[in-house]
Amino acid sequence: MDLLSAAYGATSDDEEADSGRSNQLNPTQHYYSLPPPKRHRSEIFVPQYNPPPHPSLPLTHRPHRFPPSVPPVSEPSLLPGRYISKRERERPNISASSTSASASPVVGSLLDSDSKCEVLGSLRSQGKYAASKKVPTNLSVSLVGHKNAVNAVQWSKNYDHLLASAGMDKTIIIWNVRNTEQPKARILRFHDAAVKDVRWAPHGLSLLSCGFDYASRLLDVESGKEVKSFKEDQFVETIRFCPSNSNLFLSGGSSGSIRLWDIRNGSAVKEYMKGLGPILDLEFSRDGKQFISSSDESRSRISENCIVVWDVLRQIPLSNQVYTEAYTCPCIRYHPYDPIFVAQSNGNYIAIFTATRPFRLDKYKRYENHGVWGFPVKCNFSLDGKELVTGSSDGFIYFYDYKFCKLLHKLKAFEEPCIDAVYHPTRPNVIASCSWNGEITIFE
Repeated sequence: MDLLSAAYGATSDDEEADSGRSNQLNPTQHYYSLPPPKRHRSEIFVPQYNPPPHPSLPLTHRPHRFPPSVPPVSEPSLLPGRYISKRERERPNISASSTSASASPVVGSLLDSDSKCEVLGSLRSQGKYAASKKVPTNLSVSLVGHKNAVNAVQWSKNYDHLLASAGMDKTIIIWNVRNTEQPKARILRFHDAAVKDVRWAPHGLSLLSCGFDYASRLLDVESGKEVKSFKEDQFVETIRFCPSNSNLFLSGGSSGSIRLWDIRNGSAVKEYMKGLGPILDLEFSRDGKQFISSSDESRSRISENCIVVWDVLRQIPLSNQVYTEAYTCPCIRYHPYDPIFVAQSNGNYIAIFTATRPFRLDKYKRYENHGVWGFPVKCNFSLDGKELVTGSSDGFIYFYDYKFCKLLHKLKAFEEPCIDAVYHPTRPNVIASCSWNGEITIFE
């Protein structure tokens, strides 16, 4: 019996070879501890991609700074002609339909590929970080895919041909603006309710999203899978990555709670509570030591606590008497260089504040011509900080001179309210916008 047990209990050569193959870890499971797999990347991912024609923007695997606590990735399909061991032959076949429940479908290509039509020609003809003083005026492309209002759009800084949009239809769409035949690259359906905000991670092809399903979610765009979820006890309205530490992000929601999350362990490391109303927006300072919160305090006569400046480490408010007018502010933005920040007010103007103590409102300057009227209209600064762009309830995009608060130009984008308008991260004459009826337009 001992001899029979030893004979049948021993591992065969085929099984040892198979075990060695199964113990090789996928690069999406460990980010920086193991060498890349021997199998070429193009043999793993489906569909097969052609190499990018622009060597300046290759779509290659870039290590993430996120922890290796990622759900296991299904094994790639077997290569034709490869020897199949006894153990592999006995395994049940994993079909594509069985993995579709945990991963979003691959719709189009993420590659910076050539296109027959000239979409965003300035992205091709100009050098990187090209300067331009022209205000976007011409419609380059209209992107249709969302079935309801789009709450936010954001360009990827690492791959400037990719645009993410968050919709009330529970979806996040990744658009490849250089692919005219199939601009939809990914449709991510991990939220069970409306998606309120989306932010690209500082490194790699990952993004963070939040919504009305009481969660923020870290998603891998390339594989179309969820990396990690961060559950809360409130609708999550807004999220922001910390500029000084990409492993940290802020979230604010409907109950007035603001939490600082650590992606590495998936837990909230700090919480900022002061009896605030629903959090409408958050914004980190450039050094990551402070942040500003905007909340809905419309129930009180004077909007005390409407805008609060916080100290990140001490978890205390540095000032809560910043804005005392009886309006809520759906959007706040720091200037990229000057020590000021602006707030989009439901009084149909954008207010200006000093970003250093005593955080005072500039009573002599404001940006006014556009409308808000209760919509979550957002505003953003240009790359050089010389212009301020904002959506409007009348469907126009308004461009203001930052220094003189002068209206430079406005252009008709939608028939419904324009919710968000963002400058391209490297091309100052390209801008993306989204609307209350689900349309997305790009101007240059």
